[in-house]
Amino acid sequence: MSDTTRPSARHDLTPPTYDSVWETVDGLHAWLESHNRRGADEALLLRMLKLSEEVGEVAQAVIGATGQNPRKGESHSWQDVESELCDVVVTALVALRTLTPQAPEVLAAHLRRVAERSLTS
Repeated sequence: MSDTTRPSARHDLTPPTYDSVWETVDGLHAWLESHNRRGADEALLLRMLKLSEEVGEVAQAVIGATGQNPRKGESHSWQDVESELCDVVVTALVALRTLTPQAPEVLAAHLRRVAERSLTS
């Protein structure tokens, strides 16, 4: 897709705060739950599988941004890739929230462990 057919992922808005990100994730989780027609285990599994779909869309956008498909040419922009990566992050946060109501704490603890392991030499 070209930049003219898809809205840019960039906005001139104040970046969300930590609390507003998790409030939004909770809202998305609640919205999905209100439309869920499956059992809890199946809904959780499908939310996890949704991540694979979103990662595939990142790959499709990268292929399109680099013009690697000769039939389609440059069908995406790097802004499309940014948007698809954001979809992966949001989908992962909602999946984590589906797995545990303590998603913010779980992510914060995990991020601390990754930082300690990776940033301390």
